[in-house]
Amino acid sequence: MTIESNSASSNSEPENSQSTDSEQDGLTKGSTIVAKPSVVTNGSSPNSRLMVRARTAVLNSPETSRAWVAIAALIILSIGIIFDNAWLGISGAVVTLLLSMRELLPSVRDWIAQFLTPSERQTVFALVTAAIAIAGLFKFLGLYRLVSNWLTQIKWDEFGSWADWFGALGQIMIAILAVYVAWVQYVISKELTIRQNAITQQQTIDAYFQGISELALDEEGLLEDLPQERAFAEGRTAAILGSVDAAGKAKILRFLSQSRLLTPLRRDWQLGKPILDGIGGYQEDRYRGVRVIDLGVMLAGSNLAGTDLRWTDLSDANLVRANFKGCDLVKANFARAVLYEANLAGVDFKSVRLFYGHLEAASPRSRLQSPDYETGAHTGAVVERADFTKVQRLNEEQRCYLCAWGGEYTRSTIPGGCEGIPNKLGR
Repeated sequence: MTIESNSASSNSEPENSQSTDSEQDGLTKGSTIVAKPSVVTNGSSPNSRLMVRARTAVLNSPETSRAWVAIAALIILSIGIIFDNAWLGISGAVVTLLLSMRELLPSVRDWIAQFLTPSERQTVFALVTAAIAIAGLFKFLGLYRLVSNWLTQIKWDEFGSWADWFGALGQIMIAILAVYVAWVQYVISKELTIRQNAITQQQTIDAYFQGISELALDEEGLLEDLPQERAFAEGRTAAILGSVDAAGKAKILRFLSQSRLLTPLRRDWQLGKPILDGIGGYQEDRYRGVRVIDLGVMLAGSNLAGTDLRWTDLSDANLVRANFKGCDLVKANFARAVLYEANLAGVDFKSVRLFYGHLEAASPRSRLQSPDYETGAHTGAVVERADFTKVQRLNEEQRCYLCAWGGEYTRSTIPGGCEGIPNKLGR
């Protein structure tokens, strides 16, 4: 029994030794040691030898060697500090610093790559290099020497103790910090107020749209012709145009224009209802048509700069000294509008209507003469003393009308000039 057991044990030993050698090769290839679970037996088993070899591999790894070198350097640094030996202290400090930087630099590089974009990294690098360049420039210009000489000439006893200076400096820094915190709070409060005002304004505009829709439409979905309802609609419009900003005014004007509430419509003079044109809309009547809302002087002196006013009907509106600077006025209707001293610098003037009829007979509106929409007489906009500097997409017909009826000031602002076009206004 004993002989067979020993022989079996001796026969299985080569296999275990082969597996142990292969496992040792796998362990010595990397720094990470993965120990497989094994059954512990009495005596010196192959698994015990494997664990010993694994510990030896860990102790011989490069990371462990650097750690021991760092510990030795710190011990040398400590001895140098204790015995006040500069060479030992400097040597230990340099070695420790180099080993620390070896570990810190990759982490710092990864942090910079994660939290800073390439443009931000370039900006930081530029700031650092600029600071170094300025410091070197001051060095070679002798600025540091001048400052040092100035500091040595000062009688510091006259300025009191350093404690007083640092105390005063601390108080100043606290005051600056308090001012900064107050400023940040003011900026945040201002932004919140602006956002809240924008939300409140939009809610007001939505309520206006709903109210006007209810006033302008009856149960059959047609525009009402009752004077009282039109008066209420005009009153609401005048009130809200005076309480919203430029963007809000533009939204209201686009809504009213697309809803045909600013357009004079042909009416049935028996019932007062607008007449359909047979193609899904209402017929216009520039001679005797009635507008649901007449803008009148609601926009006089208004600021509409930089807004979107495409396809808006501003005909017959009083726009004296209105500011349209930078607006998009594509296909807007300014026929018989009063643009006296209005600012239209930099607007997009593509397909803007300034008059009806023909250019040769077109003329500005008149208080004494009725408009003739066939020929164009007295159907044009009043453009005297208006500013058309850098107007975009101004066609030849528009340029001729503005030069003819704009007067000297308006003519001086027309892109392309007014050479060869007579001044029909005479002033």
